[in-house]
Amino acid sequence: MQDSFFISAFASFKNGSLKINGEEVFKSSGADFSTAIKKAYKSQLGDYPKFHKMDELSQLAVLASDQILKEGLNSEEKNIALVFSNSASCLETDRKHQASIKDADNYYPSPSVFVYTLPNICVGEISIKHQLQAENCFIVTPEFRPKDLIIQTNYLLQSHKAEKVLCGWVNFEANNYEAFLYLVSKTGVIKHSETEILNLYHN
Repeated sequence: MQDSFFISAFASFKNGSLKINGEEVFKSSGADFSTAIKKAYKSQLGDYPKFHKMDELSQLAVLASDQILKEGLNSEEKNIALVFSNSASCLETDRKHQASIKDADNYYPSPSVFVYTLPNICVGEISIKHQLQAENCFIVTPEFRPKDLIIQTNYLLQSHKAEKVLCGWVNFEANNYEAFLYLVSKTGVIKHSETEILNLYHN
């Protein structure tokens, strides 16, 4: 059983800046989420109309994950698990849903909003776009805790339930947004450890 795994790629999106393996590939002149995500979509995703129908959390997750998965996969590679976390769950979407049902005289819950009232829907959107078929997990914690992700990731790889695992932190609340994702596999240069993950996250 293999004990050591490696980070083969990583990406982040925060304050309008999109970075892949530490190098900035896109920068929005407007740092607010709506402006930044639309500009990043046009620059990086090309033509994926479903993107515009997603909630903010899913848009954030799909944009960041796409930077890793579109370059690192071949057409046959589907056994990639997803292990994500955040602190706000799907709170912004929950607020939108609550606003649509609070008025008894104007009660109209929107199905297009309600469908995103679970945080793990974002990993579903990634799986659909890239046709991934492995396990997925979404953990809600007060802050980014790599140790929680490491435990899940090592189990998936050691038990051969996945060949690779896309991990990370995707958080959206009140226009504060941040995505930090990394791909873990059996080969690479950067050791999959709490110290290395935090170094990449903070730098």
